[in-house]
Amino acid sequence: MIQEIRRQVFELLNNDNSGHNMDHIDRVLTLSLKFAEQECANKEVVFLIALLHDVDDYKLFGIENAENLTNAKRIMNNCNIDLEIQNLVLSSLKCIGYSKLLKGLRPQTLEGKIVSDADMCDALGANGIIRVYTYSMKNKKPFFDKNIFPIENMTADKYTSKCADSSVCHLFEKILKLKNLMLTVSGKKEAESRHQIIVDFLYHLFEEENAPEWTEYLDNYLKLN
Repeated sequence: MIQEIRRQVFELLNNDNSGHNMDHIDRVLTLSLKFAEQECANKEVVFLIALLHDVDDYKLFGIENAENLTNAKRIMNNCNIDLEIQNLVLSSLKCIGYSKLLKGLRPQTLEGKIVSDADMCDALGANGIIRVYTYSMKNKKPFFDKNIFPIENMTADKYTSKCADSSVCHLFEKILKLKNLMLTVSGKKEAESRHQIIVDFLYHLFEEENAPEWTEYLDNYLKLN
C-alpha cells in the first residue's frame, strides 16, 4: 500500500522543477519519521501526511485542487485507506504550508505538527537555499538584487499572488521566520542549526557583494525576529 501511494505521488511530482519533487518529499518523509519516533506519534498517519503534503500544492496544481485536496483524496481512495485515517490525514493537509499559516491555519494533531515542522525544516539549511534558488530560476527572478528589499508584514494574498522579487527577498519574507514557527520539540531543535546556516550564508553573501546596507538590514531583522 505504501509503495503504491509513493508511486502515485511520484507520477505527480517527479518532474517538478520548483523544489517540490520527490527528493523533497523523501527528505520530509525521513525527517517526519525521525520526529515521529522522538515524539511517540502514529507513524502510519505521519507517513501518509508526509507523502501527500504537496500533491495538491496551489503553486503546482491550482487553488481549486489546494482547497479540495483532490489528488490526496483520489490517491487514498485508490489505495483503500481507512476512512477514519483519511480524515485524520486530510485535516492536517488542510493546515500545512506557509500560505495556510498566513491565513491562521495550523495543524492541531501531533502527526500534522510533525510533518509541518519537517516540511519547514526542509526549507531551511543548505537544501533550503538550493530550493529557493531553484524556484526563483523557474520564475525568472534573480538570486540577489541590491536595489530590491523584502516585503515586510507579508499577507496571504501578497504571498500567493506572485513569486518573491529575488531569492534573498524570499529568505527574508519566509525562510528566516520558520525557526520560530516550529510546533514540536523535535522541530525546534532541528530548525536551530538549519536556521543558522541561512544566517551565515547571508552574512557571507552581503560581504562578498559589498552590500553593507544589506548586512545592516539583516542585523536589524534578526533583532526583531
